[in-house]
Amino acid sequence: MMATGARDAFLQWMETERRASPLTLAAYRGDLDRFLSFLMGHLGAEPDLGALAGLSLADLRAWLAHEHNAALTGRRATTQDRAARTRARRVSALRSFYRYLARYHGVDNPAPALLATPRTRRPLPRPLPRPDALEVPEGVADIAHTPMAQVRDGALFMLLYGCGLRISEALGLDVRDFDQAASLGNPVQGDGVLRIRGKGGKERMVPVLPQVMQALRRWRNAHPLPQPDAPLFVGVRGGRLQAGIAQRAMRTWRHMAGLPEHATPHALRHSFATHLMEGGADLRVIQDLLGHASLSTTQRYTLADEARLMDVWTRAHPHATTDTPPDTAR
Repeated sequence: MMATGARDAFLQWMETERRASPLTLAAYRGDLDRFLSFLMGHLGAEPDLGALAGLSLADLRAWLAHEHNAALTGRRATTQDRAARTRARRVSALRSFYRYLARYHGVDNPAPALLATPRTRRPLPRPLPRPDALEVPEGVADIAHTPMAQVRDGALFMLLYGCGLRISEALGLDVRDFDQAASLGNPVQGDGVLRIRGKGGKERMVPVLPQVMQALRRWRNAHPLPQPDAPLFVGVRGGRLQAGIAQRAMRTWRHMAGLPEHATPHALRHSFATHLMEGGADLRVIQDLLGHASLSTTQRYTLADEARLMDVWTRAHPHATTDTPPDTAR
């Protein structure tokens, strides 16, 4: 088998067996395409499985150096941290490819595991203040051009902040998902439970507060074609609402409201988690609600909550009080 055939088989395996997202597949394909293109020149011919098995650590480092130099000469130089993240992703793609080759094609090469992965600094979440987050649904709805869009946008942004969903998760919902959420809720309290399909096809159950259910119910009643298999959030032509349209609506509103550039739909997810943590919610609970595979991802919110930690310190630490004058006897 030639290397290109092995690449295609690997990506197919990632999609069907590992349920990798389309973005992950596209990134891995791009990285492996660049790797195989480099090998064509480095080895003088398209590599087969035997050539892949025979690559040394020096060969792999030569590829990474080639990519680094190409970024500089091609005027694609980025910040040091972005460059480190790109390198880390390429190393990850290469290692995953070789693990697949070892498992299914008998290609045993220890070199990819020996590549050093650069450390990257993950940016801390930047939530909105509570008053701004609460104002988003009504604010974005007010600038919509049609009555239908006003009800739709109000429900969408209420859902994003009220349940901490990714924009792709919210826009991936169908009408039947809302109907099921209503059936799983308490009819007296008016709440609900949504089944969300997140990254990698993983499912989680997310409680929906009565106020959010009310907004969604108003939108369902105004939905132009509320068939069970229809998208819950639709555009003007009846198709599934595109994320870019929702992002543009919030961008327009944030400029009008004077909010910072990080006030995006995803910032509502950060706000959801941060405000729950400020209210005393358990970190494991927040992890389940957000659908994080690793608790370390959720723990970023503890680092971002510096204001709350400082407030606790000033109220609890004995040295934080100013009632007692400093001891000047010495």
